Amino acid sequence: MDGVDAALVRIADTSISLIGYREDAYTSELKSALEAVISTNLVDLETLGTLHIAVAKAFAAVTKALLRSLNIASEHIVAIGSHGQTLLHRPNLANPFSLQIGDPAVIAYQTGITTVGDFRAKDLAAGGQGAPLVPAFHHFAFGQGHSEHAVLNIGGIANLTLFKSTGEVFGFDTGPGNTLFDRWIQNHSGTSYDADGAWARSGNVSRALLELLLSDQYFALAGPKSSGRDYFNLEWLARYQKRSSGPPISSPDIQATLVELTACSVARSLKSALPHCRQLAICGGGVNNSYLLDRIRAQLLGVEIVSTDQLGIPASAVEACAFAWLAARRLSNEPGNLPSVTGAARSVVLGGVHHPN
Repeated sequence: MDGVDAALVRIADTSISLIGYREDAYTSELKSALEAVISTNLVDLETLGTLHIAVAKAFAAVTKALLRSLNIASEHIVAIGSHGQTLLHRPNLANPFSLQIGDPAVIAYQTGITTVGDFRAKDLAAGGQGAPLVPAFHHFAFGQGHSEHAVLNIGGIANLTLFKSTGEVFGFDTGPGNTLFDRWIQNHSGTSYDADGAWARSGNVSRALLELLLSDQYFALAGPKSSGRDYFNLEWLARYQKRSSGPPISSPDIQATLVELTACSVARSLKSALPHCRQLAICGGGVNNSYLLDRIRAQLLGVEIVSTDQLGIPASAVEACAFAWLAARRLSNEPGNLPSVTGAARSVVLGGVHHPN
């Protein structure tokens, strides 16, 4: 929800190189409309259709702006991989689904570039969670070596990719990443995020509230598991606040507690699933929050913590690179999911292809 990330990459059989990257914010009107739908879980069909097209136009505009900045014509681009904007993720229903908007047909037409979208549906059809999908790319880009190591992506939701010394790869969503403390500061200061975690750093963690939050059933589940902002949101927080006894907790203290929740849920997940982890590489927007990284380090003593920048791909660009890679997999008719991560019955080819003509 911070904006639209676009990465231009060159993909070879065993490597990927980043040519350019751009991130543009949603307009305030579009962001507000999306937040309203996600937070209330309610939308009329006309609004849904309008947002589906508006998000696609925003994606197309960022794509064209990136290519202009690099002086590269659209005809030199093989394809766009577009994840879309998630509105609702429900992988555990009798009829599971994950709803992303941002019509890939519009993106293809407006950019003149073949666009691959709808990446989650086939994995869900195969009995998987449909998420997280980035671990397959993490395996391609960062899975070398024989020691036990992991990659942590901190977006709105945080997910881990775990590499065992045996060569096995698994992973899951650990729970909230930036989403709760981003929404908390938005509601209390009007700023879109807590720059470098400064506001959280000024507060004190409420241990009582933290333990209540960590008691949520999601954290006790073993993988495969996945979640979204439609689960971890301020309404979720408010339910636990009502159960919290004692004096009222100040807003900065709640901010500090929400950062601690992300750090704790990540650390506990890693210790449980990969107890002999030697290195944790972090990517996603959370890498810019030094307070969050400090809290993760404090709970993972003995684990070397690095940014994916040190492994060859800038932390901010990893997820965009992942969906470019998944688009390449689709065009090569190669599977894009990892059943050990999503729980799907088998590997499947992900995504639908939309040509510009």
